Amino acid sequence: MELPKPEHPLISVINLESITHLPTNEPVSLVFDFYSISLKKGLNAKIKYGQQQYDFDEGVMFFIAPGQVFGIESVDGEELKRSGWLLLVHPDFLWNTPLAKTIKQYEYFSYAVHEALYLSDKEETTILNLMKSMEHEYRSNIDKFSQDVIIAQLELLLTYSERFYHRQFLTRKITNHKILDRLEDILSEYFNSDALAKKGLPSVQSIADALYVSPNYLSGLLRVLTGQSTQQHIHDKLIEKAKEKLSTSDLSVSEIAHQLGFEHPQSFSKLFKGKVNLSPLEFRQSFNRYN
Repeated sequence: MELPKPEHPLISVINLESITHLPTNEPVSLVFDFYSISLKKGLNAKIKYGQQQYDFDEGVMFFIAPGQVFGIESVDGEELKRSGWLLLVHPDFLWNTPLAKTIKQYEYFSYAVHEALYLSDKEETTILNLMKSMEHEYRSNIDKFSQDVIIAQLELLLTYSERFYHRQFLTRKITNHKILDRLEDILSEYFNSDALAKKGLPSVQSIADALYVSPNYLSGLLRVLTGQSTQQHIHDKLIEKAKEKLSTSDLSVSEIAHQLGFEHPQSFSKLFKGKVNLSPLEFRQSFNRYN
């Protein structure tokens, strides 16, 4: 997008008008590894979220979680125009904070929600002021309070968004892809139980059986919808759980590996480093400065 290097490695507020390079005619699909919260004005394009068209004609705000696929397509070949603001937050910025867990409770980050949020002028001003406050904080001199201040502002923005969405839920219709929703529910239930320690990682076959589809069909469908296989979805959920345990508990790496169903801690460490580019201990130590 030909933007300058971010001033903070894990959070950015971007003026959409400053983006000078985006495809104009050809449809493009994107997958981010961070949370994206968009406040748009006058976007002459269609947004596709997962496999469904995103109802973005009347809305001005939408939310995308890490690993979710979305597409941008210009209308009738017109040159892509955009204005507004974009808040990008890497999940690692949230670790060691309560928001690392509670952010998953906001359903507007789910594939089940395909309707953008329509804001009144007053509501839009509230959201924009919070975005700009976060930008001001990370552009200022970073100190030991900076993360806490930005996290509090982000949590307030999410809470306001929840309030505004619930006002809109009174008249909205949700379209969704049931396979994605059910897959997320099954994986969340499994990883939040003691099944990992007792049975290890769920197999692709067992997940497919629970969804009443064949393993090949499931993986093929997920690759089309998200660009990832069933096994990659399972591993991503595992890494998410591992990060949570590493940053919010005093358990040793061996104890965490056992709780996550690994007979040998070395196997867990190898998988974790392959996904995160840090060993479990290096990941834990990288957050000591916030303690």
